[in-house]
Order: sequence, then C-alpha cells, then structure tokens
Amino acid sequence: MKKHSKIFAVILGMVLVFTSGCAADKQPQQENGIQPPVETNAVDIGEETATGAAEKEQQTEETEDTRTKEPGPATLLYQGQASIRVVTDEGKVIYIDPYSGDSYELSADLILVTHSHFDHSQIEKVESRNEDCQIITYAEAIQNGEHRIFELGYVTVEAVEAGYNSLHDVSECVGYVLTFSNGKSIYVTGDTSKTEQMAHMDEMEIDYAFFCCDGVYNMGLEEAAGCADLVGAKHNIPYHMTTTTTGRQFDRELAEQFDVENRLIVEDGEEILIE
Repeated sequence: MKKHSKIFAVILGMVLVFTSGCAADKQPQQENGIQPPVETNAVDIGEETATGAAEKEQQTEETEDTRTKEPGPATLLYQGQASIRVVTDEGKVIYIDPYSGDSYELSADLILVTHSHFDHSQIEKVESRNEDCQIITYAEAIQNGEHRIFELGYVTVEAVEAGYNSLHDVSECVGYVLTFSNGKSIYVTGDTSKTEQMAHMDEMEIDYAFFCCDGVYNMGLEEAAGCADLVGAKHNIPYHMTTTTTGRQFDRELAEQFDVENRLIVEDGEEILIE
C-alpha cells in the first residue's frame, strides 16, 4: 500500500512539472509585468497602403481630367490691307479677306469675305483647306435683308453692316464680329463708311476693332476715329490704309495719324494675341 502511494506521488509530481512548463512556454514575457508584443501582418498593411495610394492617384487623375480647362487666346496675324489670319485656341484656322501677304500655308477651316472687290476676295490664295472648310461671303451673310450669325463651336461669327458709300452698297458688303471660345472678340469693318449700326455696337463690348481708313474708297482717318468712338472697342486698329495694289500694303505714317483713344498699331506681318 505504501509502495503504491509513493508511485502515485511520483506520477502526480511529474504531471505538475509538465503542466507548469507548458504554461511558462505560453506566457514567457508576463513576468515582471511585461506584456508580449501584439503580432501584426506587415504584408497586409503594405498591400493596403499601396492600394490606398493607387486609389488616391487615380482619383487625382480623374479630377485633373474632369477639371474644366480655361480656353486660351486666339493668335491673329495681320497680313496687310484687309487680310487677316486667325488661329484659334482649338487650332482652327480662319482667313479673312484673303489678298495681301504670303502666310496662307496653314490649312483653312473657315474663310470669310466681306465683299467682292479683288483686294478682299482672293480665296484661291488659300490652296490648303481642311475637308470641312466653310466659306462665308456677304452673299451667305445677308439673307432676306437680315445679317446672320454663324455658331461654329470654336468661333461665333456675326455679320454686321458695311458700305454706305458710292463704291460699297450696304446690301452687298458686310463687316464681321468674331467671338472666340475665351470670350474675346474682334471686329473687322471691311470696306465702309459710317454705318447706322455702329451707334449700337458699343453694347457688343468688342475687344479689338479694325477700321478701314484709306480716305479714297472708304472713310478717312477723321471719320474712322468717329466710328471708333461709337463702337467703343478696347483696342482700335487702323487697317486698309493704302490704295496701291503693289508693294507694301501698310502705311505706318498714316496709321500714326489715327487719332483715337486706345489706339493699337499692328504692322503687316505682326502677330497679336486676342486676350
């Protein structure tokens, strides 16, 4: 009986030692009040961080793509006499009264003609034209006695009165006001004297206005200055100031005699931004 009790005591002691050893293995750092570190999955956190960064970058790209871009200015090249080339912010090319100058190499999207006189209507100089190029002359611009407006997306073209002298009939001549996508506008009078409509054109808030002033076939400097006062543009530019058909189609001396507020002299071959 005593022998059995000793064996039982030995077995019980071995069980207690084994149990306490397991407990110690499970909680090795609980001694002295130190808590075991909390295990974290570093791979998962890294993947989550990378995913968040990618999503943020994608959102930024979407914001930039959807943000409305402010339209830039059109670039205007004055070629001499009444000939002007405009390249819009969208890259569309407009020729007005093609005749003077040599810069007709850009493919045209729009050709505007104010009247039929040879120094305003040499559309054959514009040899390169895009497939959907439009040509608007006084014949299309005046319908049933009404001056038309053409909404072309990249520009709005409004035909206005021109003529009012013995060589230019108001029913066969127009000027044009072009308004670009940035809201800025130009006005070309074409060949004209003072018109009835000019008294109301200050309401159009035109930015750049070109006034013919040769004084032979059209109004001279004094009348042109009076018209500029009526129109009230922010910049007043003299053009069509010569009567010669050869040589340079610009007269600096005459341009400097254009006595009007906000005068801007643009020489032939010079470019300006419509801003």
